[in-house]
Formats: sequence, structure tokens, C-alpha cells
Amino acid sequence: MQEQLRKFLEKVIATHKDYKFIFNHSSWQTDFLRFYQSQVNYNISKSSEQLWVTIYQGKKSLSFSISDPDEKKLSHKLDESFNLISKLPNDEDFVDIENDLTKTKEKAKENNIKKLSLDNKIDILQKFSTVAKKHGFKTFGTFICNYETSSILNSNGVDKVSYNSPIMLEIKGVADKNMVTVLESLGGEQIANLDFDRALESFERKLIAGKAEVVDLDPDHYEVILAPRCIGEYLTNLGSSFHSASLDRKSSFFEGKENKEVFPKNITVYDDPHDADLVNFDYNGEGHKIDKLMLIENGVFKNYLVNSYYGHKTNLPINGNSGSCLVMKTGDKSLEEMISTVKKGIYISSLHYMNFINVKETSLTGLTRDGTFLIENGKITKVINNLRFTEKISSILENITEIENNSFVIPFSSNYGAFEISSVKMPHVKVAKFHITSSTKTI
Repeated sequence: MQEQLRKFLEKVIATHKDYKFIFNHSSWQTDFLRFYQSQVNYNISKSSEQLWVTIYQGKKSLSFSISDPDEKKLSHKLDESFNLISKLPNDEDFVDIENDLTKTKEKAKENNIKKLSLDNKIDILQKFSTVAKKHGFKTFGTFICNYETSSILNSNGVDKVSYNSPIMLEIKGVADKNMVTVLESLGGEQIANLDFDRALESFERKLIAGKAEVVDLDPDHYEVILAPRCIGEYLTNLGSSFHSASLDRKSSFFEGKENKEVFPKNITVYDDPHDADLVNFDYNGEGHKIDKLMLIENGVFKNYLVNSYYGHKTNLPINGNSGSCLVMKTGDKSLEEMISTVKKGIYISSLHYMNFINVKETSLTGLTRDGTFLIENGKITKVINNLRFTEKISSILENITEIENNSFVIPFSSNYGAFEISSVKMPHVKVAKFHITSSTKTI
């Protein structure tokens, strides 16, 4: 944040004592490369500056945002807001804004846009496209590097800065012959921890499997191997039940299950915003310092994700975590060992178009995509047309019988706007019973 703007924000806070303010400022850069049919399609480099403002007058609040903020723009919006806020209804549950002044070391991170040049990225992509071509596939996808500096100031004295420079590669192989697709991705912030060679080997294994015969599969309950991406998505979707807002709305699966065993003892899941392999975060959006938080420990539900507002409302201790850095503890089986014990089942690489049926029951429906494979007598044998499933996330977790002894970082991005990137760290898991409701009969 420019020093002139910072001083102006501090002056607003100091001179308007009848109000409380939260100022969230972001300075963001991206280098976004898209590739299509094994060729670079375009590379976009851009930057933006944004200021989000929330104003409180007693129990009334109003929020707005400004692009490329300056004193003139902000003064105009503040005057508008001061005229409007008194006409708004009270939120009787509001108590106060964030007041935790605890800081991290707030060390600036290296800008990975500069460390991963366009030539570097093209060299990496060339390796993937060469392997894909060998097996009759073309590559499609995105390679994103961001750099963001975020500042949070509020009327309670919170004044914090954090830095992020996430990297995300998502690469899809599409078969020339029949449009079968496979997917590989990796991401994080520390380039030294990004194992492109391991990702390339994994990608090639999927390409080889993707050359097999394509078949349909009848609706039934099957034993399945879920790829790290899949169990990561299920746990991310379970995040709504982890959040104290759901507890307040009576829509959390975990209501009444606090400190009780809800899943098998081999299930441990936590939120770790400082895991060196993940995209890291120092604070939540309110400026609360966040640390590793156990969510499920040896099958026992331990903690909700609690921000300032719902901490006051539910009387739960505030931790500030949002579940944006989920980690599942590994097990003791290799992927090969897990597959070898499946007589007839499915390897599911990726999920698509998931929608909740009942949030509290954790039931949802969705499709498989980008590599769904038949397992017969302990080996992957065929490609399966995409399938529709209807399941409860809780049932999936209850039916996990084996967990891989390795884990993989899976990044996720909105792929628009600021291309915000988050990540999870997950192993493969074997699920004893998984409900397939129909086949799409298409790849």
C-alpha cells in the first residue's frame, strides 16, 4: 500500500470516532499462461489494486470496494456511506470487529512471477506435451503465477501485512483418437517443493491408462480409489459443516458431535496455513492470525472454523481459520498396494459439477471426469465413461478402509478475476462402498 493512502486511512479512523472501519487493501500481479493443443495460446501479465471497506455505526454496517483507490475516490464513497448507513437495519448479533493484534513476522516473499519466467514455463510445458504426443494426446491447461501484498487496518488497532506468491499448473491430456481426458496438477509457493518430475511421471501413467478400451458401467455400489483431488474436494465441500456459521444456522453435520468419534480412527484432517508445501496464509480476511487447527483427529471431531462474528455469536473460541489449507494425514499403503486388493472397482481421478442435496446430511451429487478407470483383479484395465454419483461425504469418510502413504498438493483457482489460488494436501484413499447412480455414456 502506498504510504500516502495508508496515512489517509489512518486519518479517517482517527477523525471519525462515531464509526468503526475495516480497510482491506490488495496489490495483485499475475502472469497467466494458457496452452491449447500443446501450443501456448496466450500469456497475460497484469496487475490491479483494490480496497475493500466496511463501516460500522453501532450495529449497522455497510461495505463497498474501490479499484485503484485514491483519496478522492475514497472520500466520495465515504460521504455516500455516511449518508446511507443510518438508514440500514441493525444486526443485533454484532458485537465488535477483530481486536487481536497478534502478528506474524510478516516477511515479504519472493515474487515467483520473476523466478518462473515465460521461457521456464514453456520448457516445463514442452516436457508434458512431448510425453503426451508419444501416447497420442494433446495438452491443454493453465500455468499461473501470482504475487499479492495484502494490508488490513481497522479501528481496533489491527495493522497487518501479508504476502502470497502462489503457483499453479493444471494440465489436461486429450486423446486424438477418442477425446479421452486425463488431468495432472501441482502447486504451492516454494518452487523447490514443486516436483515437476513426479507430476510428469504421474501424468504419463494416466496417459497410458487412457489408451485402453472405453466401456460403460452399470449403476451400483463399488469399491473405489479416490485420487487426492477428489478427497480434497469432498473435504473442502465439508468445510461448510466445519464452519461455526453452519452451527449457528443449525445446518452443520457436526452439531452435537463435538469431541465424539464420527469417522474411523485412521481419519485425521487439519487446516495448516503454514505447511511449507501449500499456498500459505498469515491472517484471515479480518486480520486474525491463523495457525494449524485440528479438525478431525483419529476420527474424533475437534474444532469448528470460527471467525470474530460467529465467535461472539456462538461463544466458541475464535481461531480465524477458514479451511483453505486442508491436510489429510497419510496412511501406510502405497497406491499400488491399494489398487492390487480391488477385485472390481473404480479409480476416480477428478470430480465435476457437484451440488449439495442436503448440506446437514452432507449428501451431494456430481459427475466423474478426466480419467475414470475400471479396476479388475487388482489392475487398471479400461477407461469408463463419465459417471454420476450420489453420496454423503460423511459416508465416504466412514467407508475409507485404506489411506496412501504419500500425499500430493492439489491447487484450485477460480480462473477469473484475481485467479485466487488455494491448495490442499491429500493422499489417495480407498472407499469400500461408493454409490454410482448412472452413466453419462460419454467421455
